[in-house]
Parts: sequence; structure tokens; C-alpha cells
Amino acid sequence: MGKCGKMCHKVGKYFLLLALKQKNLMLNLLGEYDCKLDAKGRFMFPSGLKKQLAEVMHEGFVVNRNVFENCLVIYPMSEWNKISGQLGKLNRFIKKNEQFVRRFNNGATVVELDGAGRMLVPKVLVDYADLKKEVKVCGNGDRIELWSKKSFEKIMKEQIDFGQLAEEVMGSLGNNTQEDVS
Repeated sequence: MGKCGKMCHKVGKYFLLLALKQKNLMLNLLGEYDCKLDAKGRFMFPSGLKKQLAEVMHEGFVVNRNVFENCLVIYPMSEWNKISGQLGKLNRFIKKNEQFVRRFNNGATVVELDGAGRMLVPKVLVDYADLKKEVKVCGNGDRIELWSKKSFEKIMKEQIDFGQLAEEVMGSLGNNTQEDVS
């Protein structure tokens, strides 16, 4: 090896590992934003989410139907690629798998922000989620939800026992954030 030899090799490995770690950046998107949808189906992407997504904004997004609710999900491309990887592991010669993949991918559309910071939502998805002029944009972990304001308010007013739901969903996980609490 030349003068740089082992040192350059080590530095190169370090930057490669750093780049790989950044690619696997875990998102924890937060915030609830009131936005306006224009007649073309565009909304101004909230600056609070732009800041949280600064590392991955350039990669673009995929917008799709939510599996459980009448809203849309906006996935940063890195998160969409993880989901696509999981879907790719399904045996497509099993009918249920094929039906699921088809329905899940139906309507999924690559989107990005325009020069003015707006995101264009395809008309078919605007219609699916019944989006009107007033919309809610909500950070939800590794994804963003896009709701009609009316639907969002309705679902948030639904009477559920949140304490019981928390116990059922999170109770078996414990509440310690440290591995060793001695």
C-alpha cells in the first residue's frame, strides 16, 4: 500500500459505515399541522416536518392509502423502501399474498416537493381520503398521515378507553427505557 495505505483504508471504512448508518436513520416524525389543499390537490408541506426530514427530503416520498383508516400515508422514500423490501419477501404464488401486494401498492405514487415547497396529491388519492380544502398533516413515527380535517376530528372524538388500549398494546413491553435498572 502507498503512503496513505492503511490509514486511508480505515478512514474510508469509517465514512462508509457512517453513510450506512445515516441511510438506516430511524425517523420519529412528530407534529400536527393544519394545511390548505388547493384546487390542484397541492398543500404547503409543513416547515416543522421539513426540519425533521432534512436528511432525507431529497430522496422524495411515496403517498398511499392507509390500510386501516380513510386517510393517506406519506412515506419518506427510505421508509417506503423498507416496506417494499418486506413485500418482496412474500411468495407471490400464494393468492392472499398477491392480493395484498396488489391492493397495498394500488394508488401508491412517488411524489416530491415542488420549488415552492408544495406536495401534489394525486386526484384518485384525494378522492379516496375525501380531502377538501382543510387538511391535517400529522407526523406519526416513520410516516406522515394526511387527513381531511373533518375525518381527523371525528376519529379523535371517538370514545375509546385510551388507558385500556395503552395497557393492551404497550403493557407487556414495560416502561423502562434503560436495559439495566438496578
